[in-house]
Amino acid sequence: METYQILQIAWFCLWGLLWAVYFLLDGFDFGLGTLLPFLGKTEEEKRVIYNAAGPYWDGNEVWLISAGGVTFAAFPKAYAVMFSALYAPLLILLFTLIFRAVSYEFRSKETLPGWTQLWDTVQFLGNFLPALLFGVAFANLFRGIPIDQYGIYHGSLIELLNPYGLAGGVFFVLIFALHGALWLSLKSEGGLHTKAVAAAIGLWPIVLIVTLAFLGLTAYYTNLYANYLKYPLLGVAPLLAVVGLLGVRCCLTSGKLLLAWASSGLFIIGVTFFGVLGMFPGMIISSMNPAWTVTAFNGSSSQLTLTIMLGVALVFVPIVICYQFWMYRTFAGPVTHEHLKDEHSY
Repeated sequence: METYQILQIAWFCLWGLLWAVYFLLDGFDFGLGTLLPFLGKTEEEKRVIYNAAGPYWDGNEVWLISAGGVTFAAFPKAYAVMFSALYAPLLILLFTLIFRAVSYEFRSKETLPGWTQLWDTVQFLGNFLPALLFGVAFANLFRGIPIDQYGIYHGSLIELLNPYGLAGGVFFVLIFALHGALWLSLKSEGGLHTKAVAAAIGLWPIVLIVTLAFLGLTAYYTNLYANYLKYPLLGVAPLLAVVGLLGVRCCLTSGKLLLAWASSGLFIIGVTFFGVLGMFPGMIISSMNPAWTVTAFNGSSSQLTLTIMLGVALVFVPIVICYQFWMYRTFAGPVTHEHLKDEHSY
């Protein structure tokens, strides 16, 4: 295998890893916001939910920027086609993330009921909609979208809301809600902690059922399983997902909440790689003609560019990891009543 091909495969795997890490970290933010109307019944409970995500959400989005940046620099053709074909949902996604950020800062500026209720609604939509849209977008990438040999999209926003796309959206919302409930169980005390654990226990069988349904729909609507039949070793990815999901249940039963959250993260990583490896080498699969698919090989940058980027990644990715490790360590522990009295709290 040539050096250029090795670099292309390496960057494809790194591209998938960045998306997996983003879903792992920002996923609990999405879950917390989605659960806000259901678990936050008092003002203090709502503030605990806000502060459970507050120190982390903007740092977590570094991985979204990284995933987008890698797509742009390592696979410019895939980036061009993706942001053209999925322009409308990606634009909606961008605005929801912007308003979500605003809701964190603006909610505490006034104490009027109408004011806080407005930003609570924005917080809910700013987390629920991105989770839904990411699921719809990735499900359609797995299924294939109508692009021609020039990468021009021959479809509409409505066509993306097909049964498989919507199933992907529901699937993402539920796995992030479970992830968020587990995170909240670690960051809360008293009644809210009890409700968070109960929510995680209640969501687990629903996630299991939806996961099995999504796997069945994937077999019907996509060709993802072909790679797993051809290369059985790739089955490590779905195996990790299975171990993670079962681990969530076992750890919840034994009261090991941190391990339950880690297992949920393993499930998310496994699910992400299940889709990414199933697509390989495709990145933007054409439903019109497989020959028009944008792949890791025909859509990548030059060998020189990939080599330079690899050097940059080896330097800066560990720095980001160290920074985030410090951040999570600094803000470890539950959000208490005393934390809410701090003038810098949300």
